[in-house]
Amino acid sequence: MIYGMDLVNGVYLLEDLGDTTLFSYLSDKRKDGKFPAKLKNIYKKVLDRLPEFQIRAAEKFPYEYCYPRSQFDEQSMKWDLSYFKYYFLKLAQIDFDEQELEDDFQIFVDYLLTAPGDFFLYRDFQSRNIMISKEDLYFIDFQGGRKGALQYDVASLLYDAKAAIPNDIRQELLEYYIKNLKKYINIDSDQFRSLYYAYVLIRIMQAMGAYGFRGFYEKKAHFLASIPYALQNMKEVLAKIDLPVKLRTLIPVLTKLTESERLLDIGTKRKKLTVSINSFSYKRGIPVDESGHGGGFAFDCRALDNPGRYEQYKKHTGKDLRVIEFLKNDEDVQKFIIHVKQLVEISVENYIKRDFGHLMINFGCTGGQHRSVFMAEYFADHIRNKYNVNVSLRHRELEMKEDIT
Repeated sequence: MIYGMDLVNGVYLLEDLGDTTLFSYLSDKRKDGKFPAKLKNIYKKVLDRLPEFQIRAAEKFPYEYCYPRSQFDEQSMKWDLSYFKYYFLKLAQIDFDEQELEDDFQIFVDYLLTAPGDFFLYRDFQSRNIMISKEDLYFIDFQGGRKGALQYDVASLLYDAKAAIPNDIRQELLEYYIKNLKKYINIDSDQFRSLYYAYVLIRIMQAMGAYGFRGFYEKKAHFLASIPYALQNMKEVLAKIDLPVKLRTLIPVLTKLTESERLLDIGTKRKKLTVSINSFSYKRGIPVDESGHGGGFAFDCRALDNPGRYEQYKKHTGKDLRVIEFLKNDEDVQKFIIHVKQLVEISVENYIKRDFGHLMINFGCTGGQHRSVFMAEYFADHIRNKYNVNVSLRHRELEMKEDIT
């Protein structure tokens, strides 16, 4: 929350709203699939605020600063539909006639544009962008805001994929919103509902475009996990929507999506995290991450006492008992292990929670024979014993030495 600003000097006075979002609150309070009354009341509180945000903000909002467009207009809608087509339909390998689909997109957009569009459209009004702090609500992350129809934001909130609001409660909340809306403006409830479900469809398609781009294209598994929820929402909307326009290609394509067993199962089978642990010599550089994720940790062991300086350890490695005992009895080595554990365990646990596929941990020293090998061996055993993950262990310099001999 911004209390004051000095734009000349770039100084802002802000309040930290904490880290409790409506989604995290929902996840914590929702048990055994039930949607408690307290949670429903919080959604009603959100819907009390939304019309004021949409209507009063519209009166003074400087739309000329909106990016990339000042209004959710025909061009914006076509961008979203193309996003869905190229980054979801095609990457999901769904067959369709391109020209017929484009024709339906135009018909669909023309219908959406019959909704009054002179209101503030938040654009990404969903549970992760609503903060709960001191029993009050705050809206964040509205940099995509612009002028648009009222239906879009309430569609975003109530059909938020992973929130999975039960249908009866979703319907109750929609009616609650419409009732609140009438306190501000006159609307035709039936016409509003008809256009609302059309906006639900374009919102789901836009979200699926994002899931396809981040999941299929960028290979980020936690976005794929949202696909089955979005498909279930789409199936429910298709069962109740009654559009006054005919979409002879788009509706069958969307129906085909909801019937795809491959898409409904995608993201539900949790991948086991692979932790790649390497020892190496800094003389030859840090190992390359072959997974394509850009690498991970690189811990420098060169500050630790080097067994290689002592005659009795020179011909041995960090895998040999006498070197292991030497390093284990070093106080600095124990401190090093404690600090590395604290860092590494945060990432391993977070990666498991977020269904990430790969984490790389590198230990380097001067020759890649003693200290780095000891650390790599130690942490391979530690992670393997503590977590249900795959551990890949490699001693790069030892492998080279074996190849040479």
